[in-house]
Amino acid sequence: MHDFPAGRLAVWATAWLTGRTSYDEALHAVTGNAAHRVSGLPGTDGAVPLGEALSALRGLGETRLRLVLPAPGDVRGLPAVPGLAPLAVEAGQAAVGDRVVLVPEPLGQGVLQWTAFPIDGVAPPPPPAEGTLRASSGALDLAITDSARTLAELDLARWHPEVPELLAGLARPKPAPGLPDDHEPLALSILGRALRVAAVLDLAMADAPGAAVNHAQAARRDAALRPLTAAVREAVTAAYNAVPR
Repeated sequence: MHDFPAGRLAVWATAWLTGRTSYDEALHAVTGNAAHRVSGLPGTDGAVPLGEALSALRGLGETRLRLVLPAPGDVRGLPAVPGLAPLAVEAGQAAVGDRVVLVPEPLGQGVLQWTAFPIDGVAPPPPPAEGTLRASSGALDLAITDSARTLAELDLARWHPEVPELLAGLARPKPAPGLPDDHEPLALSILGRALRVAAVLDLAMADAPGAAVNHAQAARRDAALRPLTAAVREAVTAAYNAVPR
């Protein structure tokens, strides 16, 4: 839950398409050391490297991509394109533009496949109801406070020694790295905190090694942590989609 390649693509492609960063910087920020291939993009043949896909996005007239984090039963922000919602829900993320949607899928170590869904002629989804950065930050803080007892009862540190450091870091969050230099400072702080919480949630939602967790216990755990999961989704989305002033 704490890796969002669609968020990186959305924020850096937008920065490049709007002239706020260079092509090379945007491409390196998205890909890192991984190989990215994009298939299904209008104007391209077969699977193409991400660099070629970025150029194609500009040719299509895209000016901004937004991160959408769909979940089972919640596909707000996704256009009604056949085959898009199931793939995006499985991935848990998508980069949505005005002309195309891109969904990532890991194909193995160091390889990421993007599937493009053209949306010309498709009714656009309702505008995303994204809260302000301050509202998202407040909602995340409240959800963390409300979930603190549940996290303690799960005794995560017994199985995952990295958890205390992650939780301690919430009080002194570090800005998330790897975003454009002109990105909103508050968004960087919120994203840094949300990614730490997401890492804890990943551990909390997995059964501890050797733990006897029955279905009822797992259901109570999931219900208790659901508001925190929703708050993390909102915070991550708001942070990646923030537009510099």
